[in-house]
Amino acid sequence: MEFFGSCAAEKQLVWDFNKELKRVQSDPEKVKDVLGRFARQDAVFHGFHPVNTLEGIDEAAASHYLPFCRSFPDWERRNDIFMASTFKGSTWISSTGYYLASFMKEYLGIPASGKIIHLRFGEFVRLEDGIIAEWICIFDLIDLMRQTGVRVLPESLGVEGFFQGPATQDGIQTGLSDPGEAKKSIDLVENMIFQGLMAYDGKTLESMRQERYWDSEMMWYGPSGIGTTRGLSGFQRDHQIAFLTAFPDRKGGNHRARTAEGMYAASTGWPSLTATHAGGGFLGIPPTGRRITMRVMDWWRREGELLKENWVFIDLPDLLLQMGYDILERAAVLYGRNSQ
Repeated sequence: MEFFGSCAAEKQLVWDFNKELKRVQSDPEKVKDVLGRFARQDAVFHGFHPVNTLEGIDEAAASHYLPFCRSFPDWERRNDIFMASTFKGSTWISSTGYYLASFMKEYLGIPASGKIIHLRFGEFVRLEDGIIAEWICIFDLIDLMRQTGVRVLPESLGVEGFFQGPATQDGIQTGLSDPGEAKKSIDLVENMIFQGLMAYDGKTLESMRQERYWDSEMMWYGPSGIGTTRGLSGFQRDHQIAFLTAFPDRKGGNHRARTAEGMYAASTGWPSLTATHAGGGFLGIPPTGRRITMRVMDWWRREGELLKENWVFIDLPDLLLQMGYDILERAAVLYGRNSQ
C-alpha cells in the first residue's frame, strides 16, 4: 500500500508495521525485533481487559503480540477503515476491521476451536517523531467466545455476526482528501454527541433530536452482547433505551484521540465515559449502584449531511468487571462444562 497526502509517512509506518508483523509472525525473536524497529522502547500499549496497560515494547510483545501470534498463527488483518489526522498536537492513525485466522491455541483463557474465526478489532496509534509511542486497542472477546460456542451474556437485542465494512468500500484513506469534508464529518459527530446525546432530559428520547444527525437507513454496528441494528428506531430499541436507563448520569465525550478524513470520523477515550450503574439491568446485570468508567471507540461514515454508518467498540469485559461480573471467570466455568 502506498500513501500520499496528509499524514502519509505516519500512515505508511503503521501499515508497514502490521505488514512486517504478519511476515515474521511465527518467529518470537523477529516479532520483538519488529516492535523495536517501529516503536519506542517505552511505548505504551493500552489494551482491552484482561490485557490492559503494558509499559514498554518488551511487555507489549510478551503479553499481547506473541500470545496473539501463537493462538492465531495464520492471522490476516483486514482493515475496513484506515485514516489519520492530528489531535492536540499528536498524529493519530485509527483503523478498524477484522482479523481472519485459524484459532489453534488457547487465547486469554478461551480454548482454541481449530476453526476459522473473525476477530473484530479497533485501534488507535499515536506517533512521536516518526515512531510509534502509544497504542489503544480493543478486541471483541465476547464475540470470539460466541464463535467458539460459549455465550457469557444473554442473547443480544441486536444481531451478532460478521458484517462487511463501509457500504461505499472506501474506508482506507490512501490519498489526499478535502480538509473541509473532514471538518464537516467531525463537526457533525461532535454536534450529534454534545448537542444531541448530551441534551437528554432523562425522560424522552425525543429530547436528543437524533433525527437531525442520522440517515433514516443508518447502520449501527455494536459489540457482541449488544449487536448490530438498523435505523434510528432500531438503535433506540436495541441499545439506547437500555443504556440510558442503566447509566442515567453518564458523562461522555472525554476523547483521548480523534481522527477525520473525508467522509469518515473516529474517536476514542481511555475512558470515554463515566457513570453510575443505577438504573435498570444492563446486559442481564441488575443495578449495582457502582461508579464505572467505559472504554469506547467509534468510527462514523457521513453521507451528505447525515451519519450513515457507525462502528462501535466497548471494552465490555472491563465494564462488566467493574459491575462485579467477571466474564472470563464465567467463561472458564462454561468451557469446563463443555469439555466434560
